[in-house]
Amino acid sequence: MENWKSQSHPGKQIAVAIVCIGLGLALVVGFHNFNGPGMTNSKAGFFLGLLLLLIGIMAFLAQGRQTVVVDPAARRITIEDKSRFGTKRRSIGFHDIVEVSIGSLGKRSNYVTIYYLVLKLRNGEEYPLFAPGRFYEGASDRSIVEGWRLRLEKCIWQ
Repeated sequence: MENWKSQSHPGKQIAVAIVCIGLGLALVVGFHNFNGPGMTNSKAGFFLGLLLLLIGIMAFLAQGRQTVVVDPAARRITIEDKSRFGTKRRSIGFHDIVEVSIGSLGKRSNYVTIYYLVLKLRNGEEYPLFAPGRFYEGASDRSIVEGWRLRLEKCIWQ
């Protein structure tokens, strides 16, 4: 079996950050004048704008590329996170994995759900693989992520 390598899409992460910054700025500017009685909605709009602006700036600064390599020959998963703040690497041996399940972020009701794999490790830790917020191709389709789970389990328990 050959290596399985996947990379996140930082361009999508940057796009989300820019949208948050734009919406945040629009709300802050639009609701900056909240003096006087009965202006609680304006205050809420202003502070929502500040929150979105902060989230957008943090997302922009934290953006990076994540690479996941599943190596069946070495019986290991290697995760590399490259960001503006450096590179972090994590290696997880197949023998450390107890279970592979599917996690999700979002709700069906707002039509945005991101799926990812959750590795349960021997030490009790749960590690998100193909993490939400990294924008892996196919992560919004549960059947694709189910395929990832089956493929990974085949590698681990062959």
